[in-house]
Amino acid sequence: MTKLEHLPKLKTADECQTMTDVRHEVDRIDRILVELVAERQSFMGAAARIKESRDMVYDAPRIEDVIQKVLKSAEVVGLSPNIAEPVWRLLITQCIEFEYSRFDQTHKI
Repeated sequence: MTKLEHLPKLKTADECQTMTDVRHEVDRIDRILVELVAERQSFMGAAARIKESRDMVYDAPRIEDVIQKVLKSAEVVGLSPNIAEPVWRLLITQCIEFEYSRFDQTHKI
């Protein structure tokens, strides 16, 4: 996986005085998030390779376990559950679709 060039952190949210400051930090964070989501996606590829059956891709109990863990982590760091839960549910949904696609490619279905 190729790494993106990271922008330097210039200010905290409390230190930002202009929209230029805010936008710089948001762009910096977005680059980091893109790398993290790409890393997460790589593990969905691994799961597709490892799972023996396509029926194993969608795992409702695991989805709810992930959501509960995310909500607990969100609470610790002050992330609104109104942001955390829908973002992760969409991420999980898209990762499942990716995993189905990779499963089909890997297992020649």
